[in-house]
Amino acid sequence: MSAALADHLMAARRRSFVGRRAELALFETLLAGPDGAVVYVHGPGGVGKSTLLRQVAWLGQEAGRRVVWLDGRDAGSGLAALLPAAQHGLVLLVDTAEVLGPPDRWLTEEQLAALPGDAIAVVAGREPPPLSWRVDPGWREMVRTVALTNLAPDEGRELLTLLGVPATEHAGALAFTRGHPLALAIVADVCAQHDGKLPVPATPQVVTALLAGLLDGVPDAAHRGALEASAQVRVTTEPLLAALLDVPDARDLFDWLRGLSIMEFGPRGLYPHDLARDALAAELRWRHPERYAQIHRRAGAYYQAQFAGAEPAAQQTVISDFAYLHRDNPVLGPFVSVLAPTSAAVGDLTVGPGRPSDHPTVRALVERYEGPESGAIAAYWLDRQPDGLTVVRTGAGEVAGCYFLVALESAGAADRAADPAVHSALSYVDSRAPLRAGESALLLRFWLSAGEYQDLSPVCTLISLHLVRHYLTTPDLALSLHSYADPEFWAAACAYIDLTRVPAADFTVGGRSYGVYAHDWRTVPPLAWLSLLAARETAAQPLDIAPSAAPTPPRVMDFDEFSRAVRAALHDLGRPDRLGGSELARSRLVSGESVVARGQAVQALLKEAAAQLADSPRDRRGYRALHHTYLQPAGSQQRAAELLDLPMSTFRRHLAAGLERITELLWERELAGG
Repeated sequence: MSAALADHLMAARRRSFVGRRAELALFETLLAGPDGAVVYVHGPGGVGKSTLLRQVAWLGQEAGRRVVWLDGRDAGSGLAALLPAAQHGLVLLVDTAEVLGPPDRWLTEEQLAALPGDAIAVVAGREPPPLSWRVDPGWREMVRTVALTNLAPDEGRELLTLLGVPATEHAGALAFTRGHPLALAIVADVCAQHDGKLPVPATPQVVTALLAGLLDGVPDAAHRGALEASAQVRVTTEPLLAALLDVPDARDLFDWLRGLSIMEFGPRGLYPHDLARDALAAELRWRHPERYAQIHRRAGAYYQAQFAGAEPAAQQTVISDFAYLHRDNPVLGPFVSVLAPTSAAVGDLTVGPGRPSDHPTVRALVERYEGPESGAIAAYWLDRQPDGLTVVRTGAGEVAGCYFLVALESAGAADRAADPAVHSALSYVDSRAPLRAGESALLLRFWLSAGEYQDLSPVCTLISLHLVRHYLTTPDLALSLHSYADPEFWAAACAYIDLTRVPAADFTVGGRSYGVYAHDWRTVPPLAWLSLLAARETAAQPLDIAPSAAPTPPRVMDFDEFSRAVRAALHDLGRPDRLGGSELARSRLVSGESVVARGQAVQALLKEAAAQLADSPRDRRGYRALHHTYLQPAGSQQRAAELLDLPMSTFRRHLAAGLERITELLWERELAGG
């Protein structure tokens, strides 16, 4: 290349350089000083390490120094032989250092010691400096570490302008690339090929180019699978990776992931840089949709298993992990994007029980957004059921948001009179889904962010996730009802998470109307609900996936109705055809597609419960009375009493005790969801 052409190329590169002000200021200071230094620049592929080194080369030349550029791809293992002889004012630039292996093996202290005392050595690679450099006092004092990250939004816009991308496409390009320099350059190429427009969504062409620049040298299909899997989940641990890949041991693959420059570390595991995650996820989604869906299904199953045995704090984390699987869903994506490991949106927000000192602030927030009448009702419930308040706090302890759950099963006539929302909710429950003994129902009465009210926000996301954990872990929860100031805005999200619009529970306070959605946890219990969301997460038409429920909705009965249903079923114990149409066949205890199948299920259920009585010494007399009356009928109660050699009054007492016990056993199972 001629000198004139090289100068022209260098000038063009300088003109297109943007950002990195802090890094350039560091190099200018070092070049102007009398002392030498070693600077270690690291960052993922395409983040701009080579571009920065070219600027350093230009700065070195402007400072009158001799600049020597060595590339690890060209030098190979013979780099040490290419190190220049001692010359004052030297600037040594070593690019693509990762291909040379660990730097403490080839850039030894002896080799650096051969350089003049005022030499500036800059080493650039994908990996951070080795541990030996960071813990050794000599190396720690000599080496300065520079970690390159993506460009800031204003810098990204400046680069796009220089690359000829129209301003109208800047927002979309920055959202897709997150400011990654190589990605921005690729986007500029794609825009040039599409008349200045960025294809939306990102095309396979864009994704493939990004992956080629970011990821190379993946050993084999197993390692590629591990990389793809890690891009789908919030954070990756070794056990989770094994579950995603369906292998008994993922230690080697996890260790390999941990060594990649595109992976970051957190207290709970490792995760890819945002751009690498987005590129991998998008590429897998269009290249192999079934593989993409399979990883998500395995992740959902893993989280469900983890949730069951976790402590409350850990359960909240598992729910966040589960929700993050939905980040690419057009409905839930805006809610859960703030959960990304690299997102600062949630920041230091915490969620916990409300305190009496929070009550004035909460009332003031409700009054600000909903008016004085609602503020007075909020004060009523804060006094009536103070445990219903949960507060989102900032790191400074200030109230950033809150929600209040009314326990409807504890609400009485005075509560109905005090709050139109509770009156409407209880009217709906009593007429459409009555509670049975021991069951509870919750009304989300007030919920808001201090800054955004009920609009999308990190506080809204935290409130939603904590509500989910509360619902999934509340024993005997039958119904949850949610009130919204703008029910139409939330319609799509509520439909996705199986909340049904119930206009009969709507209410008006202070001239403002509120809409209500509900979920019956008896019809679609927690595990079925989680499975429903997991199935909808990768479905092309999520709402076409219906909840797993019996063809005939379960009959919601109180204890007295249930007792009568058990007695009626015992009378028809020998007739499965009749049992299939019984009230007990519509309870949560029974499943089956056909009437005959449900009848057989009722028959087996009653016999199983009777066998439990037979195995219990204290219930054995009751069992014998049941046996000769229903299981192996003697023909009449008089004949059954004679077979047991009992007076009629004693037999009837034993039979009543047996009926009571078998009903109790079945009722316990009914309350537990079958």
